Amino acid sequence: MTAAPIKIGVSSCLLGEKVRYDGGHKHDSYITDLLGRFFTFLPVCPEAGCGMPVPREAMRLEGDPENPRLMTRSSRIDKTEQMLRYCREKVEELAGEDLCGFIFKKGSPSSGLFRVKVYRDGMASKSGRGLFAAAVAARFPLLPMEEEGRLNDSVLRENFIERVFSCRRWKDFLGQAPDLGGLVQFHTREKLLVMSHSVQLYREMGALVARGKELPWPELAQRYEELFMRALQLQATVKKQTNVLMHIMGYFKKELSPEEKQELLAVIGEYHDGLVPLVVPMTLLKHYVRRSRQQYLEQQSYLSARPAELMLRNHA
Repeated sequence: MTAAPIKIGVSSCLLGEKVRYDGGHKHDSYITDLLGRFFTFLPVCPEAGCGMPVPREAMRLEGDPENPRLMTRSSRIDKTEQMLRYCREKVEELAGEDLCGFIFKKGSPSSGLFRVKVYRDGMASKSGRGLFAAAVAARFPLLPMEEEGRLNDSVLRENFIERVFSCRRWKDFLGQAPDLGGLVQFHTREKLLVMSHSVQLYREMGALVARGKELPWPELAQRYEELFMRALQLQATVKKQTNVLMHIMGYFKKELSPEEKQELLAVIGEYHDGLVPLVVPMTLLKHYVRRSRQQYLEQQSYLSARPAELMLRNHA
């Protein structure tokens, strides 16, 4: 864990706050009881924040999915401009909050991030995005973002949490008088993690760092951050993970006995075939890292410990 707090924005209703249109909440115990042990939360309810009462009339998105209107369902009052004014002010406020991620409420006409219903000519299509979620995504395109419903998917949940931790590490690096030499060290530590998501983007990051002296530091840092966070947005597939595991094994050619090599290959093969979760070969590899005192591997973010309670890499 890093010394700096890992702060993420969360739709207020998911934290148990009674701010929904019906006066209720959508408390998510995974967020509050588990993630809350490692992250600090910044609650946001766009509807209440922009001055709407609790309870209030239900609303929905209507019209063009690319530029929808926020309409009350029965009284047919257009709340779009009221919400957009709040969004413009709130995203600038959030810029000073040092956020490392955001969890939105699924399906909400203000906070839904994916496949929000938009009504047109009486027909609904899941093609929209909540007005506030859209404003946050536009203002912070690299910020790790998810919906609470999608966190039930182990792959999506792991990817989101990994990106949140990575975002914190990058922010911590930027807060320590960074320079090109420091970026080289950061890039070295993140190598295996980035490779597990995208070898191509890792190579682009390496090429950027290699010619870092040609660029002003602010531009270099910005371009590196874009590549880093874009890479981590890509799913770390079994094939990619297997390649990284084999890459790590290559560091132990002289340290392992033939029997140990055979065992390690077998465990990696079982992971590749979906018989065991990623944590199994990684645990064995980390044992060999500690035993052989491989300094390069010891510093890799890919192998660094995460809170066991989060159960990362435990799905087959």
